[in-house]
Amino acid sequence: MATETLSSPATLSNTQIRVFKNFIDGEWVESSTGETFENRNPADTRDLVGIFQKSAKPDVDAAVDAAKRAFAKWRLVPAPRRAEMVFRAAEILIERKEEHAREMTREMGKVLKETRGDVQEAIDAAYYNAGEGRRLFGPTVPSELPNKFAMAVRQPIGICGMITPWNFPMAISSWKLLPAVVCGNTCVIKPAQDTPLSTFNLVRAFEDAGIPKGVVNIVTGYGPEVGTPLAEHPDVRAISLTGSSAVGRIVGGIAAKTFKHCSLELGGKNPMIVLDDANLDLAIDGGLWGGFGTTGQRCTATSRIIVQKGVYGKFVERYVDRAKKLKMSTWDLPSTRSNCKPTSATWKSDATKAPGWYAAATVSTKATISTAGSCSPPSSSM
Repeated sequence: MATETLSSPATLSNTQIRVFKNFIDGEWVESSTGETFENRNPADTRDLVGIFQKSAKPDVDAAVDAAKRAFAKWRLVPAPRRAEMVFRAAEILIERKEEHAREMTREMGKVLKETRGDVQEAIDAAYYNAGEGRRLFGPTVPSELPNKFAMAVRQPIGICGMITPWNFPMAISSWKLLPAVVCGNTCVIKPAQDTPLSTFNLVRAFEDAGIPKGVVNIVTGYGPEVGTPLAEHPDVRAISLTGSSAVGRIVGGIAAKTFKHCSLELGGKNPMIVLDDANLDLAIDGGLWGGFGTTGQRCTATSRIIVQKGVYGKFVERYVDRAKKLKMSTWDLPSTRSNCKPTSATWKSDATKAPGWYAAATVSTKATISTAGSCSPPSSSM
């Protein structure tokens, strides 16, 4: 099998291994460690999506230095001009939507209908934030002092660090990057090690749209080696994380020490309430989508359903019947409703925990298990 190192993300033949580099100061560069990690298709672990850089603190430092140099000029570019580049990125993403959706499904397991929606969210976010480039209003207010005029002018913060998850790998990256860039900030982003390619595809659109070097930088790797140095770096003035509550506590604590701006979107425990007068068809559809969409692994997933006694029996019967009909299959079947786990590592973790979950449900809470899936791993022959 041939191996090719890429100067930028690109589509190669199935006989070639794609090797991706970090994107720092407008260049695709290898990590300082010289080490890499694999990104494999969770539905068929023989399918190697790509090889990515296993980075460390020196790579984060280089990216932050690049962002710092770029900020000196980028902050002075008029906001409407910055927004026009983001608009061009949206147009580029539209052209590449199907390609990016298929690559996303390969690397993280959502069905094609959902990954197309993920790319579309990035497109929509780009259009929205492009419009904001002409709406960065500052308030004017009356002053209590004579001959004084009071106003506020919006100014960019500086360098923004971003850490994104694997379940919405392009959409969430776009929600963090796009408003920051339009407002005149520069960015260093660490995508989830399970789904780095989708963030690479997003940033390639930025690059092709003409956003200057150093404005957006990507450093791939793992949390302790990349995420922690990024949050701790003294030149990073804002840090944004979408991830677990445990990691959020760490990042929030780091940010508090130097009063960094901090945005945390963490895990939830989301109940859905079904009352006696509910439309059960809608309730069941909503519960199925909330519980099993994105393989049920998202911060807004329906993790529990509270049903009023009058419709409890009917709801459970119909819900279980519909749940049993969901199919788990290969990534390339567009009719599949529920797919494989996002990564083999995630599957192994969940499979290990599953017996404990069952025990907690049946012993601690005296619940009854109405149906349960198999704990078999995704087949490598799929």
